[in-house]
Amino acid sequence: MPTIAQDLKALDALQAHLFAHRHATTSIMFAGETTDPTEAAGPRAEALATLEEEVHDLMCSDETGKLLARLGAAAAEGELDEVRAAQVRVLGREREERVCVPAATQADFARLCCEAQSVWTRAKRENDWASFSPYLDRMVATMREIAELRRPGQDAYDTLLDDFERGTSRAFYDAFFSQVKDCVVPLVSAMRERGWQPSRACIEGTFDHDTQMALARDLLDIEGLRASALTLAETEHPFTDSVCSAHAYIATHVYENDVISNVYSMLHEGGHAMYEQNIDPAYDRTILNGGVSSGVHESQSRFFENYVGRSEAFAPVLLGALRRRFPGRFDGVSARELYLAVNRAEPGLVRTEADELTYPLHIIIRYEIEQMLFDGTATAQDVPALWNERYASYLGLEVPSDTLGCLQDVHWSCGDLGYFPTYALGGAYGAQLLDAMRADGVDFDGACESGDLAPIRAWLRERVWRHGRAIDPMPLIESACGAPFDASHYTRYLTEKFSGIYDL
Repeated sequence: MPTIAQDLKALDALQAHLFAHRHATTSIMFAGETTDPTEAAGPRAEALATLEEEVHDLMCSDETGKLLARLGAAAAEGELDEVRAAQVRVLGREREERVCVPAATQADFARLCCEAQSVWTRAKRENDWASFSPYLDRMVATMREIAELRRPGQDAYDTLLDDFERGTSRAFYDAFFSQVKDCVVPLVSAMRERGWQPSRACIEGTFDHDTQMALARDLLDIEGLRASALTLAETEHPFTDSVCSAHAYIATHVYENDVISNVYSMLHEGGHAMYEQNIDPAYDRTILNGGVSSGVHESQSRFFENYVGRSEAFAPVLLGALRRRFPGRFDGVSARELYLAVNRAEPGLVRTEADELTYPLHIIIRYEIEQMLFDGTATAQDVPALWNERYASYLGLEVPSDTLGCLQDVHWSCGDLGYFPTYALGGAYGAQLLDAMRADGVDFDGACESGDLAPIRAWLRERVWRHGRAIDPMPLIESACGAPFDASHYTRYLTEKFSGIYDL
C-alpha cells in the first residue's frame, strides 16, 4: 500500500500531465479560431481527438481510480489539507463524468466540435443555415448520448445545465427566468409607451481598425490585466480562454462602423481574463486552476462590461480613452451624453450587442430552443423558424437573415448547449456581488470615476478570483456575498437604473 506522500506525488504527476494536455488543446483551439488556414480544420480535429483520447485514458484508468479512492478516504479522515482535498474532490468528480463514456465517443465528439466550428464560420458568413443544420442535429444527438451514459435515466438537458453551473437545472432556470421576465417585460413596455430614446449620435461613424485595437489594449490596461500574461488576437466571435494564471487568451472582433462594440467586447472579455490571471498561482498546473463555472465566469465578464463599464461613474474615464485614440471625434461629447448613448435600451437582433435590459430576453430565447432540441420537439431544421417567431414575440423584431439570427453565436458549434443560461445568471450574480462589495465599504463609484479599479479588483480577488475551482459556484457566491444567491439584487438593479435613465 503506497503512503499518503507517495500518493500525493502520483497526484501531482497526474495533474501535470493533465495540464500539459490542457495547454496543448487550448493553444490548438485558439489558433484554430484566430490564425489557422481553412484547410487545417481536418488535421486540427484529429490532433484534438488524440489529445482527448489520452486525457480519457489518464482519467479513467484503474490506476487513477484507485489513487483517487485512497486519497478520498484520506481526505475523509482529515489527513489532507483543504487544497489537497479539493484537488481530489474535483478530479474524482471529473473522472466520474468520464469513466462511463467510451474514449472513442469522447474523441468523436472532439472531432465533431472542430468540424462544426469550421462549418459554422463559413455558414454565418454566407447566411447558410442548411449547411450547419446537420452538425447541430449530430451535436444534440451526441450530447444526449453522453449525458445518458453519465447519468442514466436523468434528463439530458438538466445534466448539461448542471455541467456548466453545478446545482442548476430546468426547474432552477425556469424560476429564475420567470423572475427576470416579470421585471424586464414591464420595463420594456413602459419605455415603449414613453416613446423617448437617448441619442447615439455621439458614438456613430467610422473608426479605424488599428486604432480600435490600440483602444482595446488601453481598456484592458484600465481594467488591470497584465499584458505580459495575455495574448490578444482577432476572430469571428469574441472569446477568452486560459491555461494558467500566467497566460490568458482574448480574441475580439472589430467593426469599423461600431467602435462601441469592441469597447464592450474588451471590457467583457477582459473580465474573464482578469479572473483567470488572478487565480492563486499555486493552483497553476493543477485541476484547481481556472474559473469554477460558466455562471461565475460570466459574472466577472459582465461585471466589468456593465456594472463598471456602463456605469455613469465610469463614463468620464471611457470618454477620456476615446478622446486619446480618436482626437477631435469626441471633443463636444459630455460624459452624460456618452453614458446615455451606451445605455440606450431597445430591442436588437444581436445578443452580443444587446443592452443590459433586453439582454436576458436573448438568453431566454436560446434556452427555450435548446430545451426543444433535447426534448425532441424540434430538430435543427426547425430552429430558424422558432428563432424568428420568438424574436418577433419577445423583442418585436423581424429577423432579416440567419446570419443575424440563429447563426450569430458560435456556442452550438462548440458543443456548448446549456451554456447560454449562465450569461443571464452571471449578470444576476454580479448584481449581488456589487451590493456585497458596497456593503463591505468599497467605494465602487469612486474607483470607477478615478479609473483606478484597484479596490474593486482587490475585493473580487479575495472573494472570488483566487479560489479557482476549489469552491463550488453556489457556495462561492454565498461566501462572497454573505447570503445565498438571490435574483432580487439583479431585478432591483435593472429597475432602478433604467427607471432613472428613462424617467419611468
